[in-house]
Amino acid sequence: MITRVAILAHPLRPPTFPVANRIAERLRDHQLTVDVFTQWNFEEVGEAVAQTELVIAIGGDGAMLRAARVCAPLKIPILGINMGQLGFLTEISAPDHWDEHETRILKGQWWTEKRMMLYVTVVRDGQVIAADHALNDVVISGNMFGRMVQLETYIDGDWTTTYYADALVTATATGSTAYALACGGPILPPELKNILIVPAAPHLSLDRPLVLAEGATVEVHTTGRGDVVMSADGRVIHHVETGDVVRVRSSEYESHFARFRGKNYFYRSLLDRLEPLVRRHSQSRDER
Repeated sequence: MITRVAILAHPLRPPTFPVANRIAERLRDHQLTVDVFTQWNFEEVGEAVAQTELVIAIGGDGAMLRAARVCAPLKIPILGINMGQLGFLTEISAPDHWDEHETRILKGQWWTEKRMMLYVTVVRDGQVIAADHALNDVVISGNMFGRMVQLETYIDGDWTTTYYADALVTATATGSTAYALACGGPILPPELKNILIVPAAPHLSLDRPLVLAEGATVEVHTTGRGDVVMSADGRVIHHVETGDVVRVRSSEYESHFARFRGKNYFYRSLLDRLEPLVRRHSQSRDER
């Protein structure tokens, strides 16, 4: 039996706020201690989450990524309730399905899925000037849409290639279904601990994705002109100057997700989301 829960509503999605409060009241009826956050920063949430046995994140994959930043260092499992578009990372498909799972939640009857994260640093003149963790991906790109960047890329210290592209995506298996997939990368099952490299709109350079061995380190040296930015899970972390090195490796942290479905859920869940999109696309094409 669990005794304390934190609920994180997506701070940029007000429709998640009443859902969070409604679920909190249901749990309090069972004498659980519940902390609800609708406007929050990572410092104050982290302190509260450290005292809980479960975090419920309400929103879409963005809410899950936000929650993962807080919960991974604490090894607290996250249960996602989807109110977004796809919800690859969420476990409960909609707030209306809460009743089906409430008893199992109260009894702590879930299994914990662990997913690899990335650790990224920006090094300038031998000093680390920025660092962060990411569940999905680290992206190096120009600071304006369509501006090509020139990126010398090294794997485990050896020069691999120089990319001329709109961006370079370095992703986990989790991130393989996000930006990396949109750039033509492969889908990796979530239990893999490999790093995936995918260029976005490469021009006269390597245009195939690379799946690296476990434990690999990627170093990207920025060259050429133009402002370059480095982002982690969609958040701009730092502006990168010519001569800076962006270093990406596996993180010491893992994200923990509470799951009710069987351990082979991933492929069916993926196809349930992609197949309707494919069918709609086919129907639209047939109507032309």
